[in-house]
Amino acid sequence: MFFTGGVLFGTAGLKVLGSKDAKKVYTQGTAAVLRAKDCVMKTTNVVQENAEDILAEAKQINEKRYEKENSVEEAEEAEETTEATEA
Repeated sequence: MFFTGGVLFGTAGLKVLGSKDAKKVYTQGTAAVLRAKDCVMKTTNVVQENAEDILAEAKQINEKRYEKENSVEEAEEAEETTEATEA
């Protein structure tokens, strides 16, 4: 008896799932998922571009800092060399 009820319920369920109205719901749902995916991808691209900009600026800041440190060290070494030769 339970088996027969399950078969009937399953058969009715398949008919409902395969109906034109159900297909419209699936299509609308799939379209909504695709729109959400596009939105997520756009946001991801914006975040990635911003991260690339930040990384490039950080590299420039570090390059300037290293150049400044090196010029200070070179000036100190030149001063020490001058002092040593004068003495």
